Amino acid sequence: MNNDFYNQGLARANQKDYAGAIAEFTRAIEINPYFADAFCQRGLAYYDCGEILLAVSDYTAALQLNPESVEAYYCRALARVALKNLPGAIADADQAIRLNRNYAAAYHLRGMVYRKLGQIQDAIANFKLAADLYLQQKDKENCRLCLEKIQQLQPKRTSAVVHESTTPTTRIISPEEYFTQLLEKAEKGDTRQALEDLNWALQVDPQDAQAYCCRGVVRYKQGNYREAIADFNQALQLNFQDAIVYRNRGRARSQLGDHQGAIADFNQALQLQPEDALLYIARGNVYRAMGNYLGAVTDYTKALSIHPDDPQAYYNRGLAYAHMEEMQRAIADYQQAASIFCEKEDWRNYEQVLENLKKIQSPSIESKQGKYNLLRQRLLRLVGGYWEIAQRLIDQTKRYYPGMSEEWYIEKVIDDLERDRGR
Repeated sequence: MNNDFYNQGLARANQKDYAGAIAEFTRAIEINPYFADAFCQRGLAYYDCGEILLAVSDYTAALQLNPESVEAYYCRALARVALKNLPGAIADADQAIRLNRNYAAAYHLRGMVYRKLGQIQDAIANFKLAADLYLQQKDKENCRLCLEKIQQLQPKRTSAVVHESTTPTTRIISPEEYFTQLLEKAEKGDTRQALEDLNWALQVDPQDAQAYCCRGVVRYKQGNYREAIADFNQALQLNFQDAIVYRNRGRARSQLGDHQGAIADFNQALQLQPEDALLYIARGNVYRAMGNYLGAVTDYTKALSIHPDDPQAYYNRGLAYAHMEEMQRAIADYQQAASIFCEKEDWRNYEQVLENLKKIQSPSIESKQGKYNLLRQRLLRLVGGYWEIAQRLIDQTKRYYPGMSEEWYIEKVIDDLERDRGR
């Protein structure tokens, strides 16, 4: 029976018949004096009627019956704000957050109270915590409301979320971390979810240049180059000084065969970041695709002057040298690239380099020695740098398979080790 009165009270409250709702909740409480939810709902009805003290009394009764009621703490905090009992409101908001660390409304309320107390930095921190939670919960309107309050309190800052939490148990990510996580998600193959999250982020803030750039990167990974370029264009309208956007738009243009447009983008990016090795490699790749092998070699060489251990720069320069029929230089670059890939244990790229090396390598003593040295280096990596272990494995293989070449034995040991390790 008490549930009937309780449900009728909810219905009347929804109809804004607060007096009727109070009467129904009172009947439910008379039947069951331990009905915590009925006290809480009657408190809400009293609050809506302007009877704040009665509301606080009912919330307190609800908490005595159910000390774990997040809603009751939050509602009493609201009522205490109306009574100007700001310390009491903060105490109740703290309890609500203790019970539910993801309760965005409680952080929002606490921010409002700190603002009233003049504790501006605490207010900003709480609005940022609330904004990030609303963002995760896809509550666009409340997220925007919190961001507007942050801008009012700190107009010179535009960051949507705080870099570190003010509490040890909650960590709020920065915008850079948030977008990095989305790009990592796309890199792992979940481009659809990454795209959905970015679409929503742009609904929250349609002027977020970083979000447009990230969405362009995701669309590039999907092969939607024209849509990617559209996003990069939008990002550049909002921030025309972003070298990363120019670089990514150049890559997309290159995929569509717009080599001149790609070169223009890379040139613009290099004006902004003249020491970015990746930009020189990207522009070198376009020059190579255009048949301008000398221009490509120049860019790869510049990249290596900035980053001397970049295997991609060596590998791509080797490709350019091979097209120029400068085979000794190509071989030297391939070997250097293979050596660095080996050190990084990047076996996929290592094998790709070796395949290209085999295509152009002459059977000269120098070339054979180079391959032999690469094999020794790879084996040395597999045995943790201890050549005595490698030599013992080679000697053991020789006993089982006598009469083979030294190179064959090293390759055999490498194959056995990689198979055993499940490579």
